[in-house]
Amino acid sequence: MKINTKIRYGMRAMIDIANSQNPEGVLQKDIALHQDISLKYLDSIIAALKLKGLIANSKGKGSGYKLTRDPNEITVWDIYTAFEPTIIVDCIENKEFCNRSCDCKSRDYWIEFKKDLIELLSKKRLSQIIFDNNHTN
Repeated sequence: MKINTKIRYGMRAMIDIANSQNPEGVLQKDIALHQDISLKYLDSIIAALKLKGLIANSKGKGSGYKLTRDPNEITVWDIYTAFEPTIIVDCIENKEFCNRSCDCKSRDYWIEFKKDLIELLSKKRLSQIIFDNNHTN
């Protein structure tokens, strides 16, 4: 399993926004500069985070971005799912995908794996990541 670039950059953008002390929020160009992400690529990341409801413009279009919730209420799972659905194997989501779905022991394992992954990603809060980073630098 590999975490894609959008998820990784989305996490970095969320950390940048959460760390901001500016009541006006963080401008997209500043996030791009701080995180060394091209503005064009950051557009799609910001759009996904907004669509998921994790960030919003502080004063409308053209203003800085702020978190929509406290960092302690945002999980890694929230950020992950802003960019990717959690499809481990197709047969979990659709029993019709495979004619062995009804009696497949490996399918049972993948269902448990997905449940464990969601639980793991849901345990870690953005605030914990920020706190950990602030104490290791």
